Formats: sequence, structure tokens, C-alpha cells
Amino acid sequence: MNILIIGGTGKTGKELIKQGLEKGYSITALVRNPLKIKIDHPNLSLKKGNVLKPENFEDVFHGQDAVLSALGHKRFIIYSNILSEGTKNIIDEMEKQKIKRFICITSLGINDSRFRLGLYYTLFTIPFILFFYFLDKSKQEKIIKKSNLDWTIVRPGQLTNGKKRTKYKHGEKVGNYILTKLISRADVAHFMLNQINDKTYVHKTPGLIY
Repeated sequence: MNILIIGGTGKTGKELIKQGLEKGYSITALVRNPLKIKIDHPNLSLKKGNVLKPENFEDVFHGQDAVLSALGHKRFIIYSNILSEGTKNIIDEMEKQKIKRFICITSLGINDSRFRLGLYYTLFTIPFILFFYFLDKSKQEKIIKKSNLDWTIVRPGQLTNGKKRTKYKHGEKVGNYILTKLISRADVAHFMLNQINDKTYVHKTPGLIY
């Protein structure tokens, strides 16, 4: 199976690449700086590109069976549209090339999961520190939901660099109104890869926490 990973230079993206290769997939990673990927594997192809400049997307998306996005940007910025506009460009090319399966990471605390990231994020971090970052994530989700793809939006709790456990809670009602629940990037990647051939959460927005 051919898998395209967007945002492969981030910590979750690197886990997607690593675990995807372990599963035997043929992985293509669309990245702005290929030098940041230190993995050398015969089933890994690195393609330099920018989701905001889709002019050269055609060859990258050609022949892919599924697209997984761990697209992100620096959090402490005034404004960015890389998540919403970049995802729109990804979806446009997927629909053009008739690639149906799209799995994208956003976050708990977005749209109908509002408040499920705990009081600290709900009352302080999101409104005062990450407001524009989460606003872009919210727009990103709305664009995905309007598409004709077989999409799944994965909403993790607070991300950590912990090891892969493979035991976690997932579902559309997970999260906590009081406490901020954690999940490792390794387990987020594990869950996302498992969704490629699983239709349980097609057109759904599962949360992911310990």
C-alpha cells in the first residue's frame, strides 16, 4: 500500500513514517526540508514541497492509496493559515486524483469537542496563548468535513514524547472537562495508521487520550 504523509518533519510525522515503514507500507513524505528526515529506508521517498504551493503536487499524490496529515506550524505566532489553506490544497489534489482516504490530526478542544481538553486549556491556554493556532485548526476541520473524501479527523489530548503503549482511549466523547489528558505522539501515529483500513471512524472525529 502506498501512503503519503504530510508534515513528516514534525514529531508526530516522524512517528508516522517510522511506524508506517514497520508495517511494510511504501511511504512518500512531502516535506519542506528533506534533510530533517534522518530515516534511510528503501520504501521511503522524500519529496520536497510546500502545501501552500500546490503547483507540483501531481507527481507527489499520483498512485497513493491514502493520505495522512500531521501538518502543523509554530504555535506562538500571531496568525497563520497553513493548516486551513494547506489542507484545502491537499483535498483539492486528492479529489482530482480520486484518492479517497484522508486521516488528519487536529486536537481536542476544537469545534464540538470544545472544553474536552481540560480547564487549563479551555480557560487560559486556548483563548490567550494558542487562539490563532486553534482558530486555524477549527477552519481546517470545517474544510475537511465539506470534502467528498473518506476522512477521519483525529483529536488527541495534550501531546507528549512518551513511548508507544498501544493502549489508549478513543471515541467521539473522550476527553475531560476538568483535567487535561495526555497522549504520546507515538500512540497518535499508531492510531492514525490503524485507521487506514478501518472504517469505524470514517466521517467521524475521534478523540484520543490515556
